[in-house]
Amino acid sequence: MLSFACQVLFVAAAWAASSSSAQEVSVIEFDNFGYSGTYNMVSELKNVDSDSCTCELSTEVTKFSGANAPIDEEVSVHFRGPLTLSKFGYYVADGDNWDRKAYYNGSSSSNVTFLTTAGSNSSCLGKALTYADSDGVSKASSATLLGKDTLINSQDEYSIFSTVKCGDSGVGKDCGVYRSGIPAFHGFYGSTKMFLFEFTMPTESKVSKSEVSNYNMPAIWLLNAHIPRTSQYSTNANCSCWRSGCGEFDIFEVKNNTDSTVNKLFSTIHDYQGTDDIESGIQANGYIPRDTEGTMVGGVVFDSDGKATVFVSNSTTFDSSISNSDVSDWVSKAGTAATEQLSSVSYTPATSTSASKSKGSGSSHGFSIMNAVFALALWMI
Repeated sequence: MLSFACQVLFVAAAWAASSSSAQEVSVIEFDNFGYSGTYNMVSELKNVDSDSCTCELSTEVTKFSGANAPIDEEVSVHFRGPLTLSKFGYYVADGDNWDRKAYYNGSSSSNVTFLTTAGSNSSCLGKALTYADSDGVSKASSATLLGKDTLINSQDEYSIFSTVKCGDSGVGKDCGVYRSGIPAFHGFYGSTKMFLFEFTMPTESKVSKSEVSNYNMPAIWLLNAHIPRTSQYSTNANCSCWRSGCGEFDIFEVKNNTDSTVNKLFSTIHDYQGTDDIESGIQANGYIPRDTEGTMVGGVVFDSDGKATVFVSNSTTFDSSISNSDVSDWVSKAGTAATEQLSSVSYTPATSTSASKSKGSGSSHGFSIMNAVFALALWMI
């Protein structure tokens, strides 16, 4: 049997090879997105403010199926620096049009709540969600608009939820079980939905590589909204539904800060459709170039046929209503596309354990020992 170090080197080499062979594109498509599966909701959070903090998952599974499932459920939108967000729009399909249901433009917003993890620290849950101040990362006492052209640094993160408040925490409640004391809000609903962004991802200049783990690795991604309301970066996989497959979709993500990949934005799905490796997920064999000098405009469209389309296009607008034909034109005129055909086969979710470091509840957009070993392995190749 290969030693652990050799296995890590092998995985790192495989990822490096697949990433180096990926083609530069302006559009990334996942066809046949969505499947029939299950996941486990968190049923209890115990002693969250003590060293004996533990979490339990429900023994009753939550079932899902259909186009874009499980991302057809409510999702929250997450951002990691170095990044500035100029505009954000969330849309749902209405016949031949897309109707805007949330909006932010730097000076005003509608149906948008900015949150960040600036709350109390828990041994198993990590830091609690709080309202984000205008800088995106400090704690605010109430909902606050993100300041215009606010730059967040490497590893800094904030998230966007709707303004619809959750009811009481509990099994079977509208938002399920969530961490006590947090500002709990619903995410963005809809099987057919669209998210648009105007943003920059400049090269990191404010912090050094030795100060942070995710140095110069910006990202924009979606999580099942249940995840951050319990714990996005926990030390116990039972503290969120992520490990059991409730859903993550990485829209634009720098996955490694090596010279060959730091300016490549990848798109990845993390669930059990066509794979039993949820941490690696399914990454499309293409990347969108990261513009470190200018503004990027684009987003992701989840259509009724189970096609998820990530794109960048300077034609993108944020009107209150956008026709299907306009969206199709943005995508078709954007340029070369990379298409990933997803399997209809689903795999059994991994068993959660207290020792697991799971993505969405631990490692995807956070730091772990595996990240460090992986980076070292890439350096050794």
